[in-house]
Amino acid sequence: MIDTLQQKRATRFVLLTVFAYAIGFGIIMPVLPELIVELEQVSLSEATWIGGLIAASYAVFQFLMGPLVGNLGDRFGRRPVFLASLAGFSVDFFLMGFAQNILWLFIGRSIAGALGAIFGPANAVMADISSAQDRAKRFGMVGAAFGIGFMVGPALGGLLGDIGTRVPFFVASALAACVFVYGLVAFPETMPASSRRSFSLRRANPVGALLSLKQVPGVLGIAAVYFIWVTSTNIYPVSWAYFAPIKFGWDSKMVGLSLTLVGISMALVQMLLLGRVVARWGERGAAIIGLSSATLSMLFYAFTNSALLTLVVCLVVGIQGMVMPSINAMMSQRTPVDSQGELQGFNGSLAALAALAAPLIYNTTLSYFTAADAAVHFPGAPFIVSSILAVIALVAITRLNTATALATE
Repeated sequence: MIDTLQQKRATRFVLLTVFAYAIGFGIIMPVLPELIVELEQVSLSEATWIGGLIAASYAVFQFLMGPLVGNLGDRFGRRPVFLASLAGFSVDFFLMGFAQNILWLFIGRSIAGALGAIFGPANAVMADISSAQDRAKRFGMVGAAFGIGFMVGPALGGLLGDIGTRVPFFVASALAACVFVYGLVAFPETMPASSRRSFSLRRANPVGALLSLKQVPGVLGIAAVYFIWVTSTNIYPVSWAYFAPIKFGWDSKMVGLSLTLVGISMALVQMLLLGRVVARWGERGAAIIGLSSATLSMLFYAFTNSALLTLVVCLVVGIQGMVMPSINAMMSQRTPVDSQGELQGFNGSLAALAALAAPLIYNTTLSYFTAADAAVHFPGAPFIVSSILAVIALVAITRLNTATALATE
């Protein structure tokens, strides 16, 4: 493990990068539909469908390329891979800002997805610089940095969008470029040459990574829980903006406020509560608490008719923010040092697959139960589905054998 000073520098850079990425991602959200309308001369409804395809292109390339990027990190170190991912996002936003037609948007998002996103390399760095027992807390810090940045991004994007539809894209690109330059100077390599392994093309794809990680005792069972949980929690980015207006008649400002409350709650939980819970009950205990809370929250959203109570629950729903870093830590603890990048790349592929499945599951369900000719009008139906998935993940994690020895310290 690298010395304390380098650990601090690496941590600072990772958190700054995730924070800046979250701001950049949030900045473009309010104006992307307008840009699609401008480029294609279509209605907002049609733009929504096109926007879904653009998001899918990102997810597809992340699914295919995540293990490749992770394996490259295990072979050549974290620094070049992390910086390449950051450069990819700067190029992505830049291309989207200059887009002359819709193809530019697809190319930009595909580049960003192919370079492995930010979370995989970020978590690989955190795994390098932390002990096995400290890993959930470190992963929680990454999640908190994203949550804080995402609170800032959409509001800033709305303000910049008043200046021009493309301005937010250029600001996001410039922000990523500035962090990239800072990383060239300040970001140390966190993976010693002695810990690296040879590159294998057979392992650098989703199937190869699956077969490789199958050899690591205990990892695939936890990975299955990870996939089920990510699919469950994807109901929020996929369906909340449609569910809340249908259920409560909220406008975009109220939807934004509710999501901001969730973001604040999750950031506070990951910064202040997660470490204490893990120290007391371990990673599995923290995940069980988070999954139990998530199940209750989803069932509440499914059946409530109170907009006020919904906002109150948004303030406490962040307890589920303990699930992802805890599950990730459980996998990371069991994975050898020279395969941490491969693991995070594989997790990225699972997350991308969940992101592709979630709209098909939740939006189709929401559309069916809110159609004018629906036999039963029930906007909360998608949350019933997501709560069932959360229960499956909860039952599975309580039955997992956690006696497997830790692979890394």
